[in-house]
Amino acid sequence: QVHLVESGGGLVQPGGSLRLSCTPKDFERDYYAIGWFRQAPGKEREGVSCISTSDPNAYYSNAVKGRSVISIDRAKNAVYLQMDSLKPEDTAVYYCVLDRHRPSQVMCALHSSEYAGQGIQVTVAS
Repeated sequence: QVHLVESGGGLVQPGGSLRLSCTPKDFERDYYAIGWFRQAPGKEREGVSCISTSDPNAYYSNAVKGRSVISIDRAKNAVYLQMDSLKPEDTAVYYCVLDRHRPSQVMCALHSSEYAGQGIQVTVAS
């Protein structure tokens, strides 16, 4: 079992920014895909952004493309999702996810992963 520790959520005004962080604890592996899914009340889960240790070409959903940047810090064993120009429709529970085998694009496109964190609330409201 991989324990994913998430941080950085909260309440932010429309147009604002935040950065989500995720660290896989006690986990080391040359290849893995990591990223973020989200689920809003009454809506299906969706893959927001995913990246892998071997492919710098990250996946972004159409909803966040151009407003978000995902990055991996291998030294800190952490992944970050910088989200700008936030909208009320970005309000959701965000889950850090990890897969030891799948390409990041597949993980996000199918919004399916081996492991997921407990989730962190992001609320965009004035």
